[in-house]
Amino acid sequence: MLKEFKEFALKGNIIDMSVGVIIGGAFSKIINSIVTDIVMPLISLATGKIDFTNLFIALNGEHYNTLAEAQAAGVSTLNYGLFLTTVLNFLIVAISIFFFVRQISKIGDKIRKPKKQAKTTKSCPACFSEINIKATRCPHCTSRIPS
Repeated sequence: MLKEFKEFALKGNIIDMSVGVIIGGAFSKIINSIVTDIVMPLISLATGKIDFTNLFIALNGEHYNTLAEAQAAGVSTLNYGLFLTTVLNFLIVAISIFFFVRQISKIGDKIRKPKKQAKTTKSCPACFSEINIKATRCPHCTSRIPS
C-alpha cells in the first residue's frame, strides 16, 4: 500500500496540481487584498460611503451600528455585506483566471502550431490514388503521370 501511495504521489499530475493549489492560494490572497483594500473602498465611495463590512441584519430584531457591536453582544447576524464582498472576490478571481488561461492557451497554440511541410504526394489523374510526388507512373493503375 505504501508503494502504491508513493507511485501515486510522485506522478507528474499530482505534483502539478499541488503547485497549482499553492499558487492558487497565494493568488486568492492577492485578489482578496485587491477587493478589500482597493475595489470595495472605491465602490463604497461611489455608493455614498457605505461600509460593506457593516451591511448586516441582526436576527434578534434590534439595531446595532456595526457588525462588531452585534457580534460582541452575541447576536446572530445575516452578513450580506461580507457575502457581497466574497462574491466580488470570486468574480475577480474567475475573470483573472479566465484571462490568464486564455493567454496561456494562445501562447501554447503558437508553440504547438505545426510547421507547413513540403508536399510529398499528389493525385493520379487517371485513378485519383495518392502517389509519390516524384512518380512518373501510377503504381495502382500504371498510367503515365505528366510532369
